[in-house]
Amino acid sequence: MRLPVNPPVAPMLAKPVAAIPAGDYVFEPKWDGFRSIIFRDGDEIEIGSRNERPMTRYFPELVATFAAQLPERCVIDGEIVVPDKSGKQLDFEALQQRIHPAASRVRLLAEQTPAHFVAFDLLALGDENYMERPFSDRRAALESALASVVSPVHLTPTTTSRDVATQWFSQFEGAGLDGLIAKTLDSTYEPDKRVMKKIKHERTADCVVAGYRVHKSGEDVIGSLLLGLYNADGKLASVGVIGAFAMERRRELFTELQPLVTTFEEHPWNWAEHLAGERTPRKGMNSRWNADKDLAFIPLRPERVVEVRYDHMEGPRFRHTAQFVRWRPDRAPDSCTYEQLEEPVSYDLAEVLGAGHG
Repeated sequence: MRLPVNPPVAPMLAKPVAAIPAGDYVFEPKWDGFRSIIFRDGDEIEIGSRNERPMTRYFPELVATFAAQLPERCVIDGEIVVPDKSGKQLDFEALQQRIHPAASRVRLLAEQTPAHFVAFDLLALGDENYMERPFSDRRAALESALASVVSPVHLTPTTTSRDVATQWFSQFEGAGLDGLIAKTLDSTYEPDKRVMKKIKHERTADCVVAGYRVHKSGEDVIGSLLLGLYNADGKLASVGVIGAFAMERRRELFTELQPLVTTFEEHPWNWAEHLAGERTPRKGMNSRWNADKDLAFIPLRPERVVEVRYDHMEGPRFRHTAQFVRWRPDRAPDSCTYEQLEEPVSYDLAEVLGAGHG
């Protein structure tokens, strides 16, 4: 490629903040997908990822779309997302499935769960490098360059109104989005630096500790704690993990939890008895990203309750690793149900995607 900006390029990042900032900011939805920088030089197209490794082979349908719709020579920053079957919400799990080593499987998934691309920044156009230009110039040029695109290419909506951004923050979560991004109009594009601000949804839940995995450093060190919530049928469902502890605390936890260690015959996640299709840790015995990673766990009697912080749910599980808040010795394990979780109001993804062309 002979572009003003050539791959690989590490995307510009965002620093988490607790609240929507006041001041001269441009706000955008925070998309829940794969961050991607698209490089196009005529017939050559490459999809770069956050870790600067190409993802081109996994999204052949987007390569064809980029060839048909993007400017002849450009570098565009954005997010690859996959809508669910209804088209009304994002489906991150379906997106994860798209990263598959078999070419035949890649082709099949490209037809079954086609991806979309949401553009939100411009690094180069024609022979011009835009990275040193202020975001106001980059956004104006991006709007002009993508004025005629149609689905599955989209331009992310923006607003300078904090009131509108606040409305987006609550509304767009119903379509599966992740929060907000705040940028300043005069900011240049700085790869791999946390120049932007991100505001994510944050909630707490009381969960049952139902098991643990050991740390890679040793068999007497806790790696992560497995969390459960009781569903409407009174069964303890696997909901996620917490794992960010200091090393000394990991060793202390191992000692503290030993009296609760039990057998699988006496555990609600008895692998021989779980219903077909139910999500339990056994379902993830091998990691999709690392086939050698052992995800077996040590079962615990479900007697300890922990309060955790999470951003949002994906189906019956926490979308990301939860964060430890505090132990809840005052809380009965059987009171830790899905009913305590706050459900976002449903919102149509098409409304969010359409806003970028308004």
